[in-house]
Amino acid sequence: SDQQRKHLIKQDPNSIKILHPILRGRDIKRYSFSYANLWLLYIPWHFPLHKDSTIQGASKTAEQAFQKQYPAVYNHLLKYKKELSNRNQAETGIRYEWYALQRWGANYCQDLLKPKLAWTSIGETYYSFIPKDIFLLDTTYFLATTENIFYLLSILNSKLITFWINSEDTQIGHKNAYRHYKCNIEKLHVPKPTPATEKKILKLLEAKNYSAIDELVYSLYNLSKEEISFINSSS
Repeated sequence: SDQQRKHLIKQDPNSIKILHPILRGRDIKRYSFSYANLWLLYIPWHFPLHKDSTIQGASKTAEQAFQKQYPAVYNHLLKYKKELSNRNQAETGIRYEWYALQRWGANYCQDLLKPKLAWTSIGETYYSFIPKDIFLLDTTYFLATTENIFYLLSILNSKLITFWINSEDTQIGHKNAYRHYKCNIEKLHVPKPTPATEKKILKLLEAKNYSAIDELVYSLYNLSKEEISFINSSS
């Protein structure tokens, strides 16, 4: 909770370094997100010595360093040591320390620190811009990029691409919910923007003129009036 976060930081300002806001799939909206004031203690295996590749298995040295460098967080987690140690007894306390995250995203954690586009794995077809340093639960997909990020955000949220993605993904539950697949995003062809097009997109985004963005995207993909009419009627 935010109250617990403030308490940990008050006890030890160093705590802020490993506290990150986190979003769930349900928090992803079209173009934006809602924040439920949830926080993640991001603690990799062997933290704070996690960059030492010579460490194998749970390390008492790492735990002592964690206790010394982050005393407030360590003492907070210590109250739950029994529960944390029992998470996966084949690994916890053997492969990694009792206080570390069970699955900490070693291969992509740095991408979560970057600006990114995110969308739900299950739900409505929404794409959101997520600023740097905000983490995501595994109920989302994300693309970490800074190149043409708002242009790409606009393309993905357009009526045209929403229509296409929904035709490729699996519809579940009610008519607006889908099981989304990363492979379908990978198949998508996006026209490379000119500086003028990207500038226009940014102005339309700032004005929240999403209908004009839809029209611009139709022109980028050279759709006919009949095709546009069909997609609009299907939306």
